[in-house]
Amino acid sequence: MARPRNFDEVAVLDASVKQFRTHGFADTSTEQLCEAAGVRRSSLYNTFVSKDELFIRSLERSVSVAREQQEAVLTDPGLSGEERLVALFALVLDEEIEARADGHAAGCMIVASRMAPDIGDREPRVQRILDRFHDDQNSLVAAAVRAGRLDGTLRADVSPHDAALMVASAIFGIRVLAQAGTTPAELRRVANLNLDSLRT
Repeated sequence: MARPRNFDEVAVLDASVKQFRTHGFADTSTEQLCEAAGVRRSSLYNTFVSKDELFIRSLERSVSVAREQQEAVLTDPGLSGEERLVALFALVLDEEIEARADGHAAGCMIVASRMAPDIGDREPRVQRILDRFHDDQNSLVAAAVRAGRLDGTLRADVSPHDAALMVASAIFGIRVLAQAGTTPAELRRVANLNLDSLRT
């Protein structure tokens, strides 16, 4: 069956990402996905075949958007190394502030998928998508740290690799804390404590 003329695949994926990142795979129903995307069940399955396949495509979309946003701030030549890391944390904090205004945490498909290994066991593509994002993020952060070491805004005695792992763990931790109800102000203090440990 041909797709409806007004079926916007990217818009459907973006709507699905919001559902999966907020509620997780198990607690997101097909009905929720259809309502959020504004499409009929038949249209959804004609395009994505199954909920599992829609999850994979949504995860790919989530990772692609996150990578693009992070690359934009972490490679910005107009920012010092320290400012690049500040901007990275701001991406996460701003999402949590916006979500809190709607009465919930922002959630994160990447973090949620890491914390649900059964998804990766059932579908190997999930693990490959997450591993690729992890490698890309670490590489981008490490490059920003090297820039900060050169411009004097970040400590020279912490290896870029170790700093990248610390930043990744802080971001994951902030996402989990947000889910637990930690306030945006407290999340910002957590981010600043991590940044302070890298500043000169």
